[in-house]
Amino acid sequence: MRVFITAGASGIGHAYARTFMAEGAQVAVTDIDAEAIAALRGTDPAILAHHADVTDEIAIAGAIGQTVEAFGGLDIVCANAGIGGPAGALETLDAAEWRACIDVNLTGAFLTAKHAIPHLRAGTNPLLLFTSSTAGLFGYPGRGPYNAAKWALTGLTKTLAMELGGDGIRVNALAPGAVEGARMERVLAAEAAAHGRPIEEMRAQYVKGVSMRSWVTAEDIAATALFLASPAARRISGQVIPVDGHTETLAPL
Repeated sequence: MRVFITAGASGIGHAYARTFMAEGAQVAVTDIDAEAIAALRGTDPAILAHHADVTDEIAIAGAIGQTVEAFGGLDIVCANAGIGGPAGALETLDAAEWRACIDVNLTGAFLTAKHAIPHLRAGTNPLLLFTSSTAGLFGYPGRGPYNAAKWALTGLTKTLAMELGGDGIRVNALAPGAVEGARMERVLAAEAAAHGRPIEEMRAQYVKGVSMRSWVTAEDIAATALFLASPAARRISGQVIPVDGHTETLAPL
């Protein structure tokens, strides 16, 4: 397998990279965090690491091109980059923060797909996989930009599955729930500030809203990605698959 992952130097993206590498895949990642990319090159030298911003079309096209040149093609593309965006009632939000959230979460996925698709057509059991969120399955008060971007990814997933199915390219999205890690801690802090509530209260509210009464890990998400990349999933396309322990409610009201 030849795998390209955006936002792959940490979090879910890094879990994707480690999981695919454990299966013998060739893996390339991009990340906007130059320090994280430098660290990754030191700890995981077998990973082809690019410093790139997914909203920069020239940069993302270049990273994909360099990966194809190094690997001889692409089979799996994980459009994983995303940001939490601002928290608060819609009328209080800054328009620039709205645009930034949409740009990274949605336009970044579009640009990654745009430049990867021609190479996936020649791939083996090709898969384009978006990282969405359970926020793309429900309403999410106080997180309008993020919610809108993730719902848009659902539409993009289903449309591209129809456009590309004749080429043998499967298109799916994973919808993580609350995932343990630094990013979720930032989300908790932003929501606690927006709601005027203690962060531990917000954390407990999230756990209470999950049937299994626990959060998921990046490794849980990566294991599902590996399944979708396998021949066992060769007829799964156009799907948004939650990996969340069954989210009952997203927003701590």
